[in-house]
Amino acid sequence: MTSNGGESRPIRIGISRCLLGEQVRYDGGHKLDRFITQTLGQYFEWISVCPEVELGLGTPRETLRLVQLESGIGLVMPKSGRDWTREMTAYAKTRVAQLAGEDLAGYILKSDSPSCGMERVRVYAPGGMPTRKGSGLFAYELLRQLPDLPIEEEGRLSDLRLRENWVERVFAYHRLRILWKSKWTIGDLVKFHTVHKLVLMAHSPKAFGDIGRLVAGSKKTPRQELRRQYQASFMAALKVPATRGRNTNVLQHMAGYFKKQLDDESRRELQEQIADYRNGYVPLIVPVTLIKHYVRRFGVGYLAGQVYLNPHPKELALLNHV
Repeated sequence: MTSNGGESRPIRIGISRCLLGEQVRYDGGHKLDRFITQTLGQYFEWISVCPEVELGLGTPRETLRLVQLESGIGLVMPKSGRDWTREMTAYAKTRVAQLAGEDLAGYILKSDSPSCGMERVRVYAPGGMPTRKGSGLFAYELLRQLPDLPIEEEGRLSDLRLRENWVERVFAYHRLRILWKSKWTIGDLVKFHTVHKLVLMAHSPKAFGDIGRLVAGSKKTPRQELRRQYQASFMAALKVPATRGRNTNVLQHMAGYFKKQLDDESRRELQEQIADYRNGYVPLIVPVTLIKHYVRRFGVGYLAGQVYLNPHPKELALLNHV
């Protein structure tokens, strides 16, 4: 299975329009992110959204804030006092429902935005200091309606570990969507699960066991319920960050496949690279590259099919930083 699931069409990603360089912000400006447009843009097709513009607000426009109201958190223009809460909430519900039919594999939101911020957005209280406890109204609805979709803010993607995790989840979700779009059988689900076993082990051993039991008993579960449970559990497991300890366990598991084939010197070299990774001296790509060499050399079919060794395009070099 290839990292994009064998489908040639670009992977569709929802995105806040300002991040693509479009001048849709309240001040008439943009927030162009070149990593997003120039690097990720080679692999993704953008479905751009600006909730405030699509709601009918002009560019430039008066600023919006999240404000603590008696009825809850509202979206207000502080200068004029105009309350847009009801309109934005209704728009968000309709727009996200439309996006659910766009075959998205991920979403990138603009951080700190009262409409698109995913978390820690300023909420203003009358006469008090703002607190960073809010979510933008559009982002809130996106997270509510599409809980399995890999969603991240552009600011958090500057963290290399969060970036790798999000990209891995995007490609995994894309592969899963391809499975669901086919006339899939229980056998197809077993094959999908099998090639992702080491990925799940690296992220969550508990989920690895739980999902394995779900698949083992899949004939007892109604088809649509099986799909819902598997997708929710699979994507939740991948959201748990892989750690050096769990990655080391996976590397040792794979190294066990070569015990009889490797000479003492080669076996010692492999163990040294795994130990260097565990101790933080080298990135994950170092032991993974050596293991991939031995997989090819000895023709270990089970490991050759594991997505863990090729979770996303190598050109992104994401395993060089984890």
